[in-house]
Amino acid sequence: MSGHARFSPSSAHRRLNCPPSLVLEEQFEDEESHYAAEGSAGHALAEHLIKKHLKQRSRRPVSNYYSDELLEAVDEYVSYVIGEIEEAKRICNNPIFFVEQRVDASEYVDECFGTADMVIITEKVAHIIDLKLGKGVPVSVEKNPQLMIYGLGILSIAELLYDIETVRLTIVQPRLNSLNTWDISIEELKVWGETVLKQAGEKALAGNGDFKAGSWCRFCKARNKCRARSDEFLQLAKMEFREPALLSDEEIAEVLKVSDELAKWSSDVYTFAQDQAIVHGKQWNGFKLVEGRSNRKYTSEKELAQAAIAAGFTDIYKRSLVTITELERLMGKKEFAKVLGHLVYKPQGKITLVPNNDKREAITKTTAEAEFQEDSL
Repeated sequence: MSGHARFSPSSAHRRLNCPPSLVLEEQFEDEESHYAAEGSAGHALAEHLIKKHLKQRSRRPVSNYYSDELLEAVDEYVSYVIGEIEEAKRICNNPIFFVEQRVDASEYVDECFGTADMVIITEKVAHIIDLKLGKGVPVSVEKNPQLMIYGLGILSIAELLYDIETVRLTIVQPRLNSLNTWDISIEELKVWGETVLKQAGEKALAGNGDFKAGSWCRFCKARNKCRARSDEFLQLAKMEFREPALLSDEEIAEVLKVSDELAKWSSDVYTFAQDQAIVHGKQWNGFKLVEGRSNRKYTSEKELAQAAIAAGFTDIYKRSLVTITELERLMGKKEFAKVLGHLVYKPQGKITLVPNNDKREAITKTTAEAEFQEDSL
C-alpha cells in the first residue's frame, strides 16, 4: 500500500457525486494551501493533547500557525474528546482508544484508506470523531461519506473485539460552534458500502461516469478549468443580472442555493488567472499586472524605539490585556472560571440566512428583526 490513497475518504463526497473527477484531478499537482497547513498544525496539537490525557508518549508540536484563535478551537475539540473518553471508561470495562488512526476500506474500493482523528470503541458502539478547523460552512455529519468510510474501516478492527451494533459519527467544528453526531447501524453501513461506495469507487478509479458540479467542487484541483462547473454557474446569466426585487421567489431561491459556491468559483477563476499572469507570464485580454498598495513597516522596532527615545519621545508603547485563551491557560480552567468567569461573556453570533439542512436552530422573526435593526443603527 502506498502512502497516498488514490480514493481518499476526504474526497469521497466529490467522487460519489462526480466520479470522473478523480482521474481528472490526477493531471494536476498537489498544492497545500495556507488553510490546509494550519489545519494540519491544529490536528497535530490536538493529537498531542489527547495522547497526553491518555498518558501516551507524545512530543508537543511546534508551528508558526498556532494563533490564539486556533489554540482556542483545538482546546474546544480536545475538551469534547476527553469527555467522551471518560464516559467510555465509565460504561465499558475495557474501552479502546485510537488517536489519528489509519483506517483501510480497500475491501470496498481499491486504494481507499485514510486517517480518523479519534476512535473510541466500547462494547456496542464504535465512535469516530472528526475535527474540522475550517471557517466556511458547517459540514453535515448525517450520511457523511468520509466518516462512513472511516466507519467501515474501523469495523474490521472493532468487530474482532466486541459485538458492535452501532457506528457513531461526530463532526466537531469549533470555529463555527458546531458539533453534530449521527448514528448508523452496522448493517445499514455495510449495505451502503456494498451498493453505493463500491459502485462509485469502480467508476472513479476508471474515470467513468458523468461530470457534475456542486458544493463538492470546492476543493477539486480541476475546479478552475472544469467545463461542467463553468456551465453550471453561467446558467445564472439567464437571469440577466436583474435587480433582486424583480426576481421571482423561485429564482431567488435558486440563486441562494448556489450563491456561496458562485462567489467561490469566481474567486477561484480570478486566483488562477492571476497566478498564470504572475508566474507564467500569461497575458489576459483587457487586464494587466500592477503593484498594489502597501503599508509602511519598521525596518527594526528595537532601533526605531531607541532613536525615538533618544529624541525625547518616550510615550511610544501600548499596553493591553493578554487574550482570554492565554489568561485561562495561565490560571487553569477551574481557577479562571472561579475568579474571572463572571467577567467574560460570549456575544451573540451574527444572524445569517442558511439552508434548512443546516443543523443550527432557527431563530424567530422577531429576534432577527431586532438584530437587523440594531446592526443598521
